[in-house]
Amino acid sequence: MVLLLVGGSLVTPRPLAGQASAYEQLQRFSAVLNHIRLNYVDTVTYAELVSAAIEGMLRSLDPHSYFVSRRDWEMRSALERGELGVSGMVLDEEEGVATAEAVVPESPAAKAGVLPGDRLVQINDTSVVGLEVAKVELLLARSKGTKVRVTLERGPRLEPESLSVTLKLRPLDRMSVGLVRMAGSVTAYLRLGWFGTKADEELHRALKQLERSGAQQVILDLRDNPGGMVDAAVEIASEFFPEGTLVFRTRGRKVDANRDFVTKRTGDFASLPLVVLVNERSASASEALAGAMQDHDRALLLGRRTFGKALEQTGFLLVPTGDVVELTVAHVETPSGRVIQRHYKGISVEQYQSFAGKSGAAADTVTRFHTDHGREVRGGGGIAPDITTSAPATYPVWWSVAVDSGLASAVADSVARSLPGSDGARAAWAGDPARWRRELLDPFLAHVRTVLHVRAEPDTAVASRLALLLAVRVADVRWPPDGGAEVFVGNDPDIRAAASYFPRLGELLAGPK
Repeated sequence: MVLLLVGGSLVTPRPLAGQASAYEQLQRFSAVLNHIRLNYVDTVTYAELVSAAIEGMLRSLDPHSYFVSRRDWEMRSALERGELGVSGMVLDEEEGVATAEAVVPESPAAKAGVLPGDRLVQINDTSVVGLEVAKVELLLARSKGTKVRVTLERGPRLEPESLSVTLKLRPLDRMSVGLVRMAGSVTAYLRLGWFGTKADEELHRALKQLERSGAQQVILDLRDNPGGMVDAAVEIASEFFPEGTLVFRTRGRKVDANRDFVTKRTGDFASLPLVVLVNERSASASEALAGAMQDHDRALLLGRRTFGKALEQTGFLLVPTGDVVELTVAHVETPSGRVIQRHYKGISVEQYQSFAGKSGAAADTVTRFHTDHGREVRGGGGIAPDITTSAPATYPVWWSVAVDSGLASAVADSVARSLPGSDGARAAWAGDPARWRRELLDPFLAHVRTVLHVRAEPDTAVASRLALLLAVRVADVRWPPDGGAEVFVGNDPDIRAAASYFPRLGELLAGPK
């Protein structure tokens, strides 16, 4: 039954046989709509009411179905294909403000002098304070090919420096492969941060580079990878599996939603020993890849249960408005049959987000599945790793305040300026966590207590993590461009743990005897 919202009125055709129930419900909706329009204390338009009703209807389905204008949907799709918001700023939200977490070299933002940590408060004459990062990126994307004036805040939040820069916006490909580095004589580390359109090409090139450097085994880091293009995930899998290997399948109510996604070739690295890192922010396509690695006993998974978001969605154009409703049409399953998407019915969006990385079911009620070699793996939403590392440190509120205010970077930069620039000094710094505590973390905590007037006494696990983050900042400033990378790869607990499992990898993946 087709319904059109025309000129502010709800128009319904006469119901056919079997459609009376739907017709009655629409009459109900129409009655409420008109009562609000005629009697509510404030003036509300039909367009506002209908839009709110549609959004509420979609929210009741799942957290990922949504309704947008066609223009915004096309922009959003372009962003999901890996095109950054055409500025070169990698944005994240910090206390309600879109903040440049990184700036792509040679991008419009880099050429205009934008720095990591800058807060974006205005685009042309439009304030973007409080807007979601996705909406800020859409505003930038709409200005592609033009110049746009961006107002930024830099430095401490209480006394920020305000500056205005002009960006000449152009399309940019979002890089999928991030940090690539040897982590030992034969062990390499590779971070895959996104499944963009060129992810496979980037990964292949990086692996060949590592191979030439002597790599015989690789730690593939999918932590914090939000997903991306499904085709890119299949191409990535094709690097590590024989041709025709099932990567994942989709299952929906309609027949055409049921599809199997298999590798298209035998990869150059089909026998390369792998340990894959995941965490509660690994989502979507990264979960599908991790699930395939686990189900086929191709790699050992280490870290924490993944987010649990894996739904196939399709955009449907609404005539004549041109709006688009993006609906979930299928769930994604791993080769063993595990549904990756975690439970979302009957809970709020806030609860759904807060349950990231959790099963949502008691351990003894979670369905058991088996890998190709007979190892037991669990369902329940997300991908549970083979080796679970310690729970993520919950950073205290004062840490966020110290970072946002510039206090953390100020202390780290001061320490960086006091260090010699020699290779010997760099190596000594990278290998001495006790020194970080003594010369960096302790002075930082003293500043926090004095400036913020809080009791900054983190437990051992949190203190170790904060010391590492600060030490990476020091090395980035003192020994660019890769000083921070050396500190991070050499001291991150999950990376160190992953490297320790390579000698027993075959045994761990062999399954029961």
